Amino acid sequence: MAAIDDPPIIKLGADDAIAGLVLSVEAHWNQTEEDWRIFLRDGVVFGIRDGMRLVATAALLPYSGSNAWISMVLVSDTHRRRGLATRLVDACLETARRNGLTSWLDATPDGAAVYGPLGFTPTLQLRRLKLVNSTQASARAPAAATLDALCARDRRVTGFDRTALLTAFAQRSTSRIVAANGCIALVRDGRTARHIGPLFADHAVEALALVQAIARSETRPLLLDAVASQGAFLEGLTASGWTVERPFQRMRFGPATAAGEEMPFAVAGPEFG
Repeated sequence: MAAIDDPPIIKLGADDAIAGLVLSVEAHWNQTEEDWRIFLRDGVVFGIRDGMRLVATAALLPYSGSNAWISMVLVSDTHRRRGLATRLVDACLETARRNGLTSWLDATPDGAAVYGPLGFTPTLQLRRLKLVNSTQASARAPAAATLDALCARDRRVTGFDRTALLTAFAQRSTSRIVAANGCIALVRDGRTARHIGPLFADHAVEALALVQAIARSETRPLLLDAVASQGAFLEGLTASGWTVERPFQRMRFGPATAAGEEMPFAVAGPEFG
């Protein structure tokens, strides 16, 4: 009975990418198999099985400066309200503690209510927005930029070195890095929509212009996770047809780390920070 009532937590491997993707699809999330392989290759992914079936996951993805991102906290509909997510997040936190890492995550409102009592501190807020492109691309894509330029700006803004992550994104055949007027952004495929982010700019007007240029050159639906405090940028997006899907609360567990030199306009995604 103990094995049934309290299934063990296991570490997942590369062969579990498809099983993880099944949970993402069930939750209507946007991750691809390639995204799952990043977590399984570069991070630690904990899981719980019911027999041979993977029913719950949580991942810890380390970055530089003693930081790590907790994400992919997923539980199948058939196994919710059994405490599985809490057990898996605890496993991530214990791993981070043993390695001296400060843990970060982007939580839904329901998740924030759970993580707060565990000791997570709220930081910035995000808003996920979506744009449905219903016509063919009508404009040339913005000018291409280099991966080195994106990584350098990302380090300056976030305070983390995420070269491995951004390189993995950029090497995908459908990804592109674009820039204009001091702005730079990454555009990549997701399972249900293309994702814009991270996006860095000096001013909201230029950030909005770059997003609009990207949108005119794309045909698939687009997602973007905007920093809520970038008010003028958010207002410009909603005025041009983007709709807010849901909020996220960024939270930190552990001591504060070095802050970035500026605020991003959009992040790489709640699963990546």
